[in-house]
Amino acid sequence: MIILKKIVIATKNESKLIEMKNAFEKLPVEILYLKDFGDTADAIENGKTFLENARIKAEFFRKQTNCACLADDSGLEVDALNGYPGIFSARFAGFHADDGTNNKKLIEELEKINVEESKADYRCALVFIDEDGTVFETEGVCYGTIKKIPRGQGGFGYDPYFYVEENKTMAELSLEDKNKISHRGEALRKMVTILKKYFSE
Repeated sequence: MIILKKIVIATKNESKLIEMKNAFEKLPVEILYLKDFGDTADAIENGKTFLENARIKAEFFRKQTNCACLADDSGLEVDALNGYPGIFSARFAGFHADDGTNNKKLIEELEKINVEESKADYRCALVFIDEDGTVFETEGVCYGTIKKIPRGQGGFGYDPYFYVEENKTMAELSLEDKNKISHRGEALRKMVTILKKYFSE
C-alpha cells in the first residue's frame, strides 16, 4: 500500500489552487486545501521580496495545519512603474482589492505618466516546508508587455493586460499553454523535480 504524502497548498486563491494542483498530479501526494482546516487566519505578508513572503506563508500554515505546506507569492513588475506593483500586486488598489480594481489602478498609473505600453514581467516564488522543517525553494519568471487594451476571458489577475505575444495575452491561453510559459508554471516544474527526488529517497 502506497502512503501518500499530505501537502497543504497554502493559498485561498481558487485560480492558483487549480494551477498548482494540476502540477502535482503525478507525484505520490494527497493535496489538501486551507478550507479543509476550517476558518484559518491569514499570514502577515511583511516580507520585502516574493521569496520572503512565500516563506512566511509556508511556515505560518505549516504551524496552523501541522502538515507539509507549499506556498507561493507572485506578482507583476512593470518597468514603466519602476517595478510596481511587485509584491503589492494582490492589493495594488488596497487591502480589499480584487482583479477589477487592481487592473483599474494599473491603467490609471500608466495614464498618469502617459505610457501606452511597457515591458513587464510576472514573477513567482514557491516554498515547500515539510513537517520536519525541510525547506525547498524555486522561482520562475515570464517576460511580456503590459498594454492598456485588455484581451481574453481566461486566467486571473493582470492576465488580460499581459501580452506574451504581439496580439495575444495570458488571458487568451488555455491553462495547459499558460502553464508552459508562465512564471508559476516554471516554478512548479522546478519544484516537482525536486520533490520527486525528495519523496523517492
